[in-house]
Amino acid sequence: QVQLVESGGGLVQAGGSLRLSCAASGSIFRFGPMDWYRQAPGKQRELVATISSGGWPNYADSVKGRFTISRDNAAKTVYLQMNSLKPEDTAVYYCKTSAGAYDYWGQGTQVTVSS
Repeated sequence: QVQLVESGGGLVQAGGSLRLSCAASGSIFRFGPMDWYRQAPGKQRELVATISSGGWPNYADSVKGRFTISRDNAAKTVYLQMNSLKPEDTAVYYCKTSAGAYDYWGQGTQVTVSS
């Protein structure tokens, strides 16, 4: 099994910052491209950010300029630095990776941004 363990969520005021972490463990043989998704109540899951194995990031338009995805390959950890948070960012955030024919998801971490 491959496990992705997320941490760093919480409650912040609009304009604040949070840093999410997702650490991979278990029988992982590759630490390749990683994704961050989020899902707000009553809304579809959306892709927030991706990062290639070489560290190249891409972002959804809604978070571009505010969020930064990064990775530490030695620690097998991917991060999502979230700045200038808005109430619209409130969601459960999930990290995801694909290994072989399988997708692996973190358990999710709640981010709540108050007005």
